Amino acid sequence: MSIMISARDLTRTYQTGDIEVHALRGVSFDIQRGEFVAIMGPSGSGKSTLMNLIGCLDTPTSGSYTLDGLEIDQLEKPLLAAVRNRKIGFVFQQFHLLARNSALENVALPLAYRGGLPADERLERAAESLERVGLGERMDHKPQELSGGQQQRVAIARALVTRPALLLADEPTGALDTRTSEELMGLLTDLNRSGMTVVLVTHEPDVARYARRLLEIRDGLLQRDVPTAEAWAAQDPHAPHLPASPVERARRVGRLPVARHWRRSA
Repeated sequence: MSIMISARDLTRTYQTGDIEVHALRGVSFDIQRGEFVAIMGPSGSGKSTLMNLIGCLDTPTSGSYTLDGLEIDQLEKPLLAAVRNRKIGFVFQQFHLLARNSALENVALPLAYRGGLPADERLERAAESLERVGLGERMDHKPQELSGGQQQRVAIARALVTRPALLLADEPTGALDTRTSEELMGLLTDLNRSGMTVVLVTHEPDVARYARRLLEIRDGLLQRDVPTAEAWAAQDPHAPHLPASPVERARRVGRLPVARHWRRSA
């Protein structure tokens, strides 16, 4: 596998009046293409700051960050916006759907920002994304006509429509109940199995264990970088070693669609 993300000695310092806040204090790691990685830590640990750097929403105070071969820390804000649109699909806790637009129109929106694609092609790709997350029969529904889980699926379809190199999910189950959260995490697991690189930011252990690797952030430092099975086995010797067991349980009762094979545009 090739390297998707390379972070070296990342620091991020904020100035609040006369006080310097050191949110990150020299964090280094690599993420390979096709990995499923969870970034976990308590409030104030620095995980949200790290997410902003990975998502090209911010730049480091020092250190280097490379995404899919691009040196992000060297880019100005207009180029950062272009990278976000082309390289990263975002899924947030809040769905951020436009209430007056259909699911199809919501999913097609990032392609309108990119430019260069005719309207019919944008809608065709949006329809493909909705089919992929199991909402082919809900394309014309508006957000208020969908359940919370369905709205999050629309948000995932919107993240996938640009065919990004990276899917970045920030607390994606925070607004969902337990059953719907399991279904959503099953979908992310299937997307990863089909080749998608997924980075999940969470403070919930039950969500983090769906990933295959855990990065634990505390006090702005990377405390642990281990396989999730190893992390939970160390915590509880009797815990299941495969975090996907809830996914398989949900799939057996017919609650999970199987994600189609992932493909990226050239």
